[in-house]
Amino acid sequence: MGVRGTAVDLIGPADPFAAVVAVLGTLWPGAPSFAMVLLWVLALPLAVLGGWFAATRVTDRSGLRIFAGVAWALAPTFLTALVDGRPTAVLVHLLLPWLFHSAVVAHRSWGAAGSASLLLAAVSACAPSLVPALVLLWVVAMGIVLGTAQFRGAARLLWVPVPTAALFAPLVFWQLAHGTPLALLGDPGSIWVGPQAAADTAGRLALATGFPTTDLAGWMSLLPAPIAAWAPLLCAPIALLALGAAVAPRWRAGITLLVVALAGLATAFLAVGITVSFAQGIGVAIWPGAGLSLAWAGLVGAALVTLDTAITLPRLRALATVVAAVALGICAVPALTAFHTERSVLANGPESTLPAYVAAQAAGDRDIATLVLTPQNDGGLAVEAVWGASETLGSQSTMISTAVEPQGADISTLAVDLLSARDFDAPGELAAAGISYVLVAQIPGGEADKARTLRTAAIASIDQRPGLVHAGTTDRGVLWRLEADVDVAGPASLTNAQQGTARLVITIQLMAVLAALLLSIPTRASRRAARARSRIVGRAPDEPLVLPRHAEDRATLDEEAPVGAVDDPQDEAALNDEALAPIAEPVDEEPSDPEESSPPSDDVDEPKPTTVEDDR
Repeated sequence: MGVRGTAVDLIGPADPFAAVVAVLGTLWPGAPSFAMVLLWVLALPLAVLGGWFAATRVTDRSGLRIFAGVAWALAPTFLTALVDGRPTAVLVHLLLPWLFHSAVVAHRSWGAAGSASLLLAAVSACAPSLVPALVLLWVVAMGIVLGTAQFRGAARLLWVPVPTAALFAPLVFWQLAHGTPLALLGDPGSIWVGPQAAADTAGRLALATGFPTTDLAGWMSLLPAPIAAWAPLLCAPIALLALGAAVAPRWRAGITLLVVALAGLATAFLAVGITVSFAQGIGVAIWPGAGLSLAWAGLVGAALVTLDTAITLPRLRALATVVAAVALGICAVPALTAFHTERSVLANGPESTLPAYVAAQAAGDRDIATLVLTPQNDGGLAVEAVWGASETLGSQSTMISTAVEPQGADISTLAVDLLSARDFDAPGELAAAGISYVLVAQIPGGEADKARTLRTAAIASIDQRPGLVHAGTTDRGVLWRLEADVDVAGPASLTNAQQGTARLVITIQLMAVLAALLLSIPTRASRRAARARSRIVGRAPDEPLVLPRHAEDRATLDEEAPVGAVDDPQDEAALNDEALAPIAEPVDEEPSDPEESSPPSDDVDEPKPTTVEDDR
């Protein structure tokens, strides 16, 4: 709860995404904005790393894990987000594999549940449109855990959505109070009218093939349309492998991963038909790429199940893996070369969205506001008040981007009066609102005749206003400043009651996050318990399993109740029978140390030792 930085006297809750931006900025304290540059530079290797770790929950074959990391990094939706400059979509794609890695074993220990709860909060903050699908998967997981009588596991799963609920609760109350519940699904951060699939046949066909835009990850701009239209076939090999998971020996895990893929695809299909955000007065549909990232996670996981269990011939497995990887590599060529061929919107942008003169003046202790007027191509006028030296990513708010009526002080009338012939005390009203500068900006991407005419008339009208001094024509637009100093405190201040509410809300949110952080810290006992169980989730009962890795772990587990122990023999039997991903896998009742086990007979295939790792 506080004063928002892109309006006048608007007091309300901040978006949870602002917390993600703040954490990201701390990675480079000297210049927080540079952290976003580092994110783009390291995005591809970080995606490979995340995909590799997520694959450890599906397979213990190193080659398949590498394939999973490469397939995750070459996802069309991820590359499109990088090329188009969508930070929320990039963050979602980087966080989803880590959420999968921890969430599928959240029922095992409090540490995994704590990690999953933090990652779920971060993913939901970056893409609120994913919340319905994630809630559905959480309900399914809870049902399976309760169905196998794992009551301690159910308690751990109950914790997973708590930090997310604490972060979103203020915004939920605010949007419900204003009668705009669908606005909760709106994308956070900066909203812009960029290329994305529409809610038509061509758009939905692109979504069904894994592409969030009808440009097909750059193929339509690189090749003629008849040839580029076949680009989605490059995703066919991995899709066919994923479908094979439904009949693989580990079919329960495969079907569950296919359900994850369907949930993500349904989210993408619904997102393109929902318009709750506005940019410069133009409606912008929800970005469908977040749903496609979730669908891609299920698709890659299901393909790994097929490669790991259904294809038993090593050469055939290697051939299928190479074909799928090469096809994805070819599909990614236009996106990977977009920056070098000048087909990307990424550029070395200015340090501020406002003129340098304003940015220099705002560097002091005073709160300075700038009234930004942007004539539109349809003849309308976009009005915005920006506090400080620039309009930042963290200062954005869905309260404003999804608003259907003016929020805070209504400055639209003041803006229209500035452009009209009405005689009034313009400097006085601007000063009363805390506004020190007026900027008439030019719409990016080309200016139509109506916008050009309105901008010319606005400049001529404001030039005739007494008390407004022409500060110059800049690359950001034409700027004026108030001749007299604005003797106001700046943005509105919170009342005592509002300050008390803000402290209470922040305290509850910090307690939830701190509790999740403490839970995610591994202990010695939990690490031993984790090593005594396979990291592979959804393992079929007939697959070989050699546990624990260390003999002393079994001795410790026999003497003390580890984290994740069952309450009674019936619960233990149910735990050993579970095999449905993403919940758990069966555990041998009497695992033995690999070094102490007797050698197998000649007529029986030797079980392959399964490596295990700490779930924490």
